[in-house]
Amino acid sequence: MVSGSVRKHGLAVVGICALLLVGTACSDTEAGGSPSSGATQTSGTPGASTSPGSSSSPSENPASASISVVPAKGAASVKPDQPVTVSTTVGTLKAITLKDDDGDKVTGSFNADRTKWTSTPQLKPGASYKLSGTAEGTDGATVPISSTFKTLKAAKSLKASVAPLNGETVGVAMPIQIYWNNPVKDRAAVEKRLSVKTSVPVTGSWHWVNSKQVNYRPMNYWPAGTKVTVDIATQGVNAGSNTWGTASRTIAFNIGKSVVSKINVKTHSMTVTINGKLARTILITAGKDGFTTRSGVKVIMEKFTTKRMDAATVGIKPGDPEYYNISNVKWAERVTSSGEFIHGAPWSAGSQGSANVSHGCVGMSLKDAQWYFAQTLRGDPVIVTGTTRHMEPGNGWTDWNTTWANYKAGSALS
Repeated sequence: MVSGSVRKHGLAVVGICALLLVGTACSDTEAGGSPSSGATQTSGTPGASTSPGSSSSPSENPASASISVVPAKGAASVKPDQPVTVSTTVGTLKAITLKDDDGDKVTGSFNADRTKWTSTPQLKPGASYKLSGTAEGTDGATVPISSTFKTLKAAKSLKASVAPLNGETVGVAMPIQIYWNNPVKDRAAVEKRLSVKTSVPVTGSWHWVNSKQVNYRPMNYWPAGTKVTVDIATQGVNAGSNTWGTASRTIAFNIGKSVVSKINVKTHSMTVTINGKLARTILITAGKDGFTTRSGVKVIMEKFTTKRMDAATVGIKPGDPEYYNISNVKWAERVTSSGEFIHGAPWSAGSQGSANVSHGCVGMSLKDAQWYFAQTLRGDPVIVTGTTRHMEPGNGWTDWNTTWANYKAGSALS
């Protein structure tokens, strides 16, 4: 009786153990997820982080996608010039979206086998970002991807003002001019984000005028009819001294016909060549002694059908014998910042073609001035010879008074 009872009791224990083992096996299967559900992304560094780091989703299933995201989920003070990457060691990435808190998307690209996605390094400073997407393991299971992070705040922002204007048609000597709202310390980093595309091959270079201005010009004048696109991809660039680019912009403009003017102060004449052919020779008067017209390559900066010219703007005060104040100068085109214009001057008709009697401007008949005004664009070159007074750097758009070698040397990437 005793042995039989023990035997039955032992069998009962074995049966209970077997049931427990079966229950344990079922419990493990449920904890790992059903075979068709695939792996889910988990963060290796939960909570906020001040280091980019990475988030990953390791899986016990070797066929499930295993995702790694840089910067880590919850990271703060991420540098805006660092790319965001998403990668998987198994399977492929199907779709990735990265948006800031304004809803603006960040562009990116996949590698050839779609195991890695890399964003353009153009994040906004002081912004929150949300990354989402999906991956697919070799088992066909879909894995969701989700992460958030914040970029560091900038002490100063970097924004650009540009000439020419978007959509403008300009002359063949027009330099591209970018003016920054704050000084650029790391010029090379900023210049790497600038590009110029043209509809025909053009060799050109950037040239830093100072820490707040960089220009671009071709080696020779722009070919007539060229279409130009300037990409200022400075959002997220580190300009130095905790100054970060907060915006990017694209400017597209056109080059008009070729209008090249040559003024000889000694012979009191101006020739105008349009698309390589002499269009007109004009009698002119230029600056008299004490007001000598500058020699050099000038560029038309502004155009006015009527312009008031007051000598006080160039330091000649009322009461001075040389003072003038003319309210209605016709067909005036500025060629220097200091106040030289090309314009109609009916009061000097008797001297045009024979003597220099102006205060530095180039004057001509109203008829010639009106014709000339109709031919020209902002950005057309005016080449002046015949005097010993020369253009000062920065007195207007003086890019063409520098040799090509010296101009290229002004690039931060030369």
